[in-house]
Amino acid sequence: MPDIQALVASLSSADAAARAEAAESLCRAGVDAVSAAVPLVQACRDDEQVREWAVAALEELGPPPPAAIGDLVRLAGDDHALVAYWATTLLGRSGEAAAAATATLAASLEAGLNGSHDPAVSERAAWALGKIGPAAAAAKPALERAAAASDPRLARLAREAIAAIGG
Repeated sequence: MPDIQALVASLSSADAAARAEAAESLCRAGVDAVSAAVPLVQACRDDEQVREWAVAALEELGPPPPAAIGDLVRLAGDDHALVAYWATTLLGRSGEAAAAATATLAASLEAGLNGSHDPAVSERAAWALGKIGPAAAAAKPALERAAAASDPRLARLAREAIAAIGG
């Protein structure tokens, strides 16, 4: 098994090739790289090759470690759409454990409704709120607005999230 922490350290290298190699190795580590979830999300703002390997690695990860939730909440509000998308995705994979992200995800959803946010991030926020379930009840007003959106995918995801939240 690769030394995940050494690979995470290499993601901060000044050498782009070393960063890309580290991201590739983390990708090849599959779910064993779950402790690298936050650095991989941060690597989504790197150059194209690093970004591609980081995304490939993130696609293979399951839920992030509980200790990563706070950092992922912060990254979910990032201005870089790919960083926000993947942080939001990992929060959704965390389910109810990511209840602390509810306000951030609702804000992301609202930003998408007013056109100031990447639509894919807003759609992912609606999905993540549904995965959090009843613990995301505070986001229902934002989800109800999204359920009436002209974007059919966003509206569907919002309706599904409302159903998952219930009551």
